[in-house]
Formats: sequence, structure tokens, C-alpha cells
Amino acid sequence: MSPEASAHLAGIPMWAALLVTALAVVGAGVTLIGSIGLTVFRTFYERVHAPTLGTTFGMLCIVTASIVMFSVTDGAPTLKAILVGAFLTVTTPVTLVILARAAIYRDRVEGNDVPADDF
Repeated sequence: MSPEASAHLAGIPMWAALLVTALAVVGAGVTLIGSIGLTVFRTFYERVHAPTLGTTFGMLCIVTASIVMFSVTDGAPTLKAILVGAFLTVTTPVTLVILARAAIYRDRVEGNDVPADDF
């Protein structure tokens, strides 16, 4: 790490460092749990749901950590990370729906058991 970068990071208040660390660890942990759910569940429909929830909440924590970190280091509110969060919030559920509909179509064509159409 360059001396300028280490001097810049040395000026971060302890509360900000602890908050950013906690948010990043919680976000990474929730995302990991969602990824583990991908391997634990048996059917495709169960498997596709766990990572989507984990990604959404984990991303929220990590984006919040990023906003806090860069707002403290820049000395002014920084909201650029909200764009990343907005794109992930929109694209993740849309991808889930497209994958689920493709799987339902495939299962119906093949004559497999398909989840009830309750929605």
C-alpha cells in the first residue's frame, strides 16, 4: 500500500471502521448463507430462491458499508454506490423470474411435476 493511501486510511474514525467492518462481514455472511442454500436444497425451484435472497440482503449491507466508508474518507456524502445497489436490486429478481419461468416451461413440456400455479 502506498504511503498516501495508508495516511488517508489512518484518518478514519474508529466508529466508521467498526461500522464498515460489521456491515461488510454481515453482508458477506448472508451472501455466503444464500450460496450454501444453493447446494443444500433439492429442487431447482428451491435452489434458485436462496441465493436471490442472500444476494439482495448481502448487497444492501455491502453497499451501505461502501457509502459509509467513502462518505467518511471524502468528507461529504457519497451516494455512487446506490447505483450499484439499484442495478442489482432490479436485475436479481428479474433473473430469478426468467429462470423460474423457463424451468416451469421445460418441466411442462417434458411432462414433469410442476409447482402449483397459485400466484
